[in-house]
Amino acid sequence: MIDERDRKILDLLQRDASIAVADLAERVALSTSACSRRIQKLEEQGYIARRIVVLDREKCGVPTTVYALVKTAHHADDWIEEFRRAIGDIGEIVEAHRLTGHYDYILKLVLPRVEHYDVVYRRLVKRVELFDVSASISMETLKHGHAVPVDYAR
Repeated sequence: MIDERDRKILDLLQRDASIAVADLAERVALSTSACSRRIQKLEEQGYIARRIVVLDREKCGVPTTVYALVKTAHHADDWIEEFRRAIGDIGEIVEAHRLTGHYDYILKLVLPRVEHYDVVYRRLVKRVELFDVSASISMETLKHGHAVPVDYAR
């Protein structure tokens, strides 16, 4: 079980993993060593899966976001694994989710420009058979982040 201090530590770390332990400890009213032990415990228990750096997409040359909705006629495990490998090998596909409803998958792509979508699309369909793909271009990001609510953590 974790307590409110642990939740606060998780919340602060996910917003800025580079925060110094001493600063974090001060913000959660703990000694530096006690805070460090709590972080280690949260890592060991799997609450902290990893620490990453979030890059500026504009500076990295991939400001465009496209969402591709995918339908497939295949649902066997071997096809799903082939699909998983295909999308895993394409760096521009940064997220993929299996869905309920009309489409089977949604892919989030980050691209240098809209026209580059065709390059990625052709690479994907060479690797795996798809029934239908419908793409939508994001015109504006209204909310972006990786932080998850910690209120439900137990």
